[in-house]
Amino acid sequence: MSPSSPRVTPDPGPPGPLPPDLRFLKILVTTLAGVMIVGLVTIIALLVIRLSAAPVPLALPDSITLPDGATAQAVTLAPGFMLVLSETEILFFDRNTGQLERRYPLD
Repeated sequence: MSPSSPRVTPDPGPPGPLPPDLRFLKILVTTLAGVMIVGLVTIIALLVIRLSAAPVPLALPDSITLPDGATAQAVTLAPGFMLVLSETEILFFDRNTGQLERRYPLD
């Protein structure tokens, strides 16, 4: 053979069937990829649904009656009292009776 002649490699031909273990592994990897894609789409869909929903209005217990013109912005429940934050003041209610005990105006 002279140095200028190209080397010719024989055509390898079509590949044979995969061994059973490798075929099983290929099925497992494909199934795992599909399950991961479905899970990711589900999580994204749930996030979009939850984050785009309107917030639930704040519900006070039935035993609490707010003074006229007050709207509850936040409610904190403690063992002995209930604190209601409105736009203009902080209201303390007795938890057992539901009676207004103290009012603190906000500056």
